[in-house]
Amino acid sequence: MTCQKQSTGSKRHAATWRQVGHTWRAGQHAAIASKKPATSQPHRNKKEANSNSKKIMMLSIFELVSLCLTLYILKKQYYYYYYSVEVSSEPEAINDDTCCASCGIAANDDIKLKKCNACHLVKYCGVKCQREHRSKHKRECKKRAAELRDEILFKQPESNHHGECPICCLPLALDAKKSAMMTCCSKTICNGCDYANSTREIEENLGQKCPFCRHPTPKNQEETVKNLMRRVEANDPNALRQLGNRRLKEGNHESAVEYWINAAELGDAGAHYHLHVAYRDGVGVEKDMKKSIYHVEQAAIGGHPEARHNLAYEEYRNGRIERAVKHLTIAANLGLDEALRMLRECYKGGRVTKEDFAAALRAHKAAVDATKSPQREEAEAKW
Repeated sequence: MTCQKQSTGSKRHAATWRQVGHTWRAGQHAAIASKKPATSQPHRNKKEANSNSKKIMMLSIFELVSLCLTLYILKKQYYYYYYSVEVSSEPEAINDDTCCASCGIAANDDIKLKKCNACHLVKYCGVKCQREHRSKHKRECKKRAAELRDEILFKQPESNHHGECPICCLPLALDAKKSAMMTCCSKTICNGCDYANSTREIEENLGQKCPFCRHPTPKNQEETVKNLMRRVEANDPNALRQLGNRRLKEGNHESAVEYWINAAELGDAGAHYHLHVAYRDGVGVEKDMKKSIYHVEQAAIGGHPEARHNLAYEEYRNGRIERAVKHLTIAANLGLDEALRMLRECYKGGRVTKEDFAAALRAHKAAVDATKSPQREEAEAKW
């Protein structure tokens, strides 16, 4: 590409020089012709001769200025075509997605380029090129990776980590006492739907079954554990987390952590939160704050409001007030009362504007109201 631009520039330079030569020769011939005595007018006026000489002088000066400007333009074009193009083409090849950032080789059918896993800014043809380019790319990679992480971390989740009731499709309340997990299908049912199903079964004199999958409810603890283990064998994250909680109550902390790790690998936000507490307090594992922060961030991304609250506390303790306020705002928007209370204190201290606090109040009220229904209110009154 560079050679083509250089050849085009050379042709343009030659054409410009030919045009300058023709212009200069034409001016010289005109000047010589004007200096020759006119045989047809032997008695011309002296004033006309002086005016003609002035015109010739002005024409010569104009031609000289034009020649200087033309030379200046040619010089600029020379530097552009022979230097600027070659220098600017190198970073384009490096930053191009179709070329390796280290060796510059282009992608083809035989060579497949892979993006940097951390920043996704550059591509490499192999591990060797990635290692060689690491020293030049390290600072930019860390900066971009942190920006991408913050974009994911501070994104407002659509709902809390409990999700919705699979029957009424309304958001589940943050209070775990207002819902129950069915061990037969590992679905979390709100008390309103469970109460309505129980009422219907009593009125119609039917046997008790799961409101969702219609599996007979377990009659004793052994059947409950049997149903739970069946779901654990199917790698159900809710069942894995619930079995980990059971092991924790039994005092088997190491086994509880193992089940939580398996559930966290399947994307369960509640399991990430339990691992955060375990690594923070050293329950069943050695204390590791780095892993604790990682799991609490994953839980926050999954919509766990208490994880957001804990992250806000860590950020506030480290002096990053702005990030703490962002976490509290997201937690309050999910309906967490404690986050709203802390936002009120920040508002009193002048760290949150009146508009932002008012918006958090409205979002908190909307999140709480979305979890209410006549059936749930009736169940809460009678159960």
